[in-house]
Amino acid sequence: MDLEARVDRVSRHAVEVLTPDELRTLLATQDHPRAYIGFEPSGILTVAHLITARKILDLAEAGCDITVFLADWHAWINDKLGGDLERIQASGRYMEAGFTALGADPARVRYRWAHELAGSSDYWARVVRVAKATSLARTKRAMSILGRSEEEGALDTSKLFYPSMQAADIFELPVDLAYAGMDQRRAHVLAREVAHHYGWKAPVAVHTPLLSSLKGGGRMDAAEGLVERKMSKSVPETGIPIPADRATIAERIAGAFCPAKEVDGNPVVEVVRYIVFPWEGRLEVPRAAKHGGPVTFETETAFLEAWTAGGLHPQDLKAAVVEALDRRLAPTRAYFAAHPATAPTSFASATPPTG
Repeated sequence: MDLEARVDRVSRHAVEVLTPDELRTLLATQDHPRAYIGFEPSGILTVAHLITARKILDLAEAGCDITVFLADWHAWINDKLGGDLERIQASGRYMEAGFTALGADPARVRYRWAHELAGSSDYWARVVRVAKATSLARTKRAMSILGRSEEEGALDTSKLFYPSMQAADIFELPVDLAYAGMDQRRAHVLAREVAHHYGWKAPVAVHTPLLSSLKGGGRMDAAEGLVERKMSKSVPETGIPIPADRATIAERIAGAFCPAKEVDGNPVVEVVRYIVFPWEGRLEVPRAAKHGGPVTFETETAFLEAWTAGGLHPQDLKAAVVEALDRRLAPTRAYFAAHPATAPTSFASATPPTG
């Protein structure tokens, strides 16, 4: 794969690259740059993670050496799964299995845990350096990465560690390219600011879009920390879990918000744009003959033109999305059937601690 193809593979379907010139230089000078994405192991994966899985595959195809960072200590700070580290780590093992089932070859993707870094005094020295280069006000602005408002008053002190830890992770692993959804943008910008402060190598940052709740509503401006409309694994009816059977997919899509002709804030249209086209390169609509018969859209532009002109009924679009998601999730159903120890029941059914 030549340089232009590698740049395209890393940046395609991204909302933002910080910066395109830095990405080009990185790929021109390194055959196997170190890329990373971090996750709090905090519950069930949803179809929104198909966006992430596709970009992980893109990075691998572009020659990147990829680390998926399972941030168990961060999830503990953020009170996920009742603050129970055993459940959090079981969730991390499930996430690793889920990405493997979605095609992330374990031979090309490395998994690391936050607790591995946390055992090193060098890591905590890095956290302190990041904190010393960051004002308290700047830290609080970055705290939206916890899914919380910086104006919220009843936060325990550990929450203030989180932004400095997330920036320190990038330098301690270390990585050349940090990838995440747009909700993690503030953390990556913070890491780049700290790098410039100390003269460390600033990571290239690649950000992909967030998938809206199937129920619609709320605000979405991830760059400003507003992610009210984001699909949430903690509210089951807003998303589709991984794995999910066809009946669950069909039920959730049938009840999804999908106003005719509208694009902005339409989660079904977003599934087509952010998942179906990146994974399949086309949209196949199994439309009844009386409504014009089956139709295939070979480009996102052609689909959007037909949709906004009213040439595609919401029910037909939903039927197409059910078919596409069922194809995408079929391998995950097979994988978890063959590896039941890593299934969501390994952590989701546990009783959280009471004190």
